[in-house]
Amino acid sequence: MNLLTETELFKKLLAGEDSFTQYKSEIKNVDSLAEEMVAFANGGGGYILVGIAEDETGRGKVVGVQNLKYLNNHISNASSENSVPAIIAKTESIVIDDKTVVVIRIEEGNQKPYRTKGGKYIVRSGADKRAVSQEELSRMFQASGNFHVEELAVRGAAIETELDRFKLSEYFEKNFNGQSMTSFLEENEQNIETLLANLGIAINAQLNLVGLLFFAKNPQRLRPLLETKAVSFYGNSLTDNHYIANDDIGGTLDQQFQRAVNFVVSNLLKKQPEGEGFNSRGKLEISKIAIEEAIANALVHRSYDKAGSILIFVFQNRVEIVSPGSLPNHLTIEQVKNGNAVPRNPILLGYAIKLMPYRGTGSGIRRMIQEHPNTELINDREGQQFKVIFWRNTNL
Repeated sequence: MNLLTETELFKKLLAGEDSFTQYKSEIKNVDSLAEEMVAFANGGGGYILVGIAEDETGRGKVVGVQNLKYLNNHISNASSENSVPAIIAKTESIVIDDKTVVVIRIEEGNQKPYRTKGGKYIVRSGADKRAVSQEELSRMFQASGNFHVEELAVRGAAIETELDRFKLSEYFEKNFNGQSMTSFLEENEQNIETLLANLGIAINAQLNLVGLLFFAKNPQRLRPLLETKAVSFYGNSLTDNHYIANDDIGGTLDQQFQRAVNFVVSNLLKKQPEGEGFNSRGKLEISKIAIEEAIANALVHRSYDKAGSILIFVFQNRVEIVSPGSLPNHLTIEQVKNGNAVPRNPILLGYAIKLMPYRGTGSGIRRMIQEHPNTELINDREGQQFKVIFWRNTNL
C-alpha cells in the first residue's frame, strides 16, 4: 500500500469514507487516533486523512491541519505507545489550496490482534469501526501464531460483579511501592477498566482468564473445571473403591496451590530423626520442595484450552500429579530437564511469580528431581496430558 498522490487523494475525497479510508478534520487526542490505527491494522490496512472534513453529501472537503508539530507528536505516541503491539504509521503532507492535508498510511498488521493501550480490540467495518468479537479474536491469535487463551475475555466475568477488589488492592499496594489503587486511579485519571486492561487481566470490562484465575471472587462459578481434584487411596490403583481422603480444590491459583500442597503433605509418611522427640517435625518421604515445584508447574503451565482439572493421586507406592496438555512446541522431557522452557501462559506466569512461591526461571524440573531423584516424567502427547510421578520412599 503506497502513500497517495494528489490525484489519488482527490479520488478518495470524491468516493467518501469506506473500509480503507477515514476522514479526520482534526485529531483531538491520542486515544482516538490509536483506535483508528488499531482498527485499520486489524483489518486490511488503510488511510487516515487528517485535515479533511465530511460534507453533507458524505464526500471529503479540505479544511487543513492547523498545527503540524502537535499532530506529528500525536501520531508518534498513538502508534508506538498507545497501540499494542506498536504500529508502523507512515505519513505524507500534501498541500491543496494552501491547506495542508496529512495522509497517515496504516498497513494490515502482521502481528494481529492489535489493541489500544486501554485494552480495546477494534476492527474496521465499512466506513466505521467496531469491537472485535471473541471468535474473531481467537482466529487472529491463532493466525498470528501468538495465540494465548489466557488473554481472552471470559464470558460472564464482568469486572463489576466478579472482581475481588480487596485482593487486587492488596496486590497493587505490594507491587506498586505501597501506593493504593484508589490513589493511583485518581492521580492518573483512569477508571478501573483501563487499569485492569493495562495490567493484562481484563478486556472490554470483562476479566480474562488470568484475571479470573488470580483476582476473581469465585473462578469456578464460571469455569468449574479449573480446579484441582485430589484423592488419597489405600492401594495403588485408580479402580480402588475406597479412599482415605479426597478434595475438590477450588479458588484462585494461589489458593489452589496451598491447599493442594497441604493435601499431599498430610497424606505422606514422616520419619522422626534419631535423637529427636515425638513432637519434632520429622522428614517427609517426598521433599516438600519437590511437591511444591510439581504442583506450581501444573497450575501455571497446564493447557487452559483443554477441558479438565488438574489431578493429584496419592497411592501407597507413588504420588501422581497430572495436568491437561502435553509439553508445548515439541519440547521433550530431556529438554525440560535441562532447563529449556517455552511458557505456554506468559501473562499468567508473570502473576504466578508475584503471587505464588514460584520462581519461573526454568529450573523447577531440575530442582524437583534434585530434591526427589526417584521422579518420573511422562509427556503423553496422544492423551494430551503431562504427568509427574514421585515414587514414595516408604523405607525412611
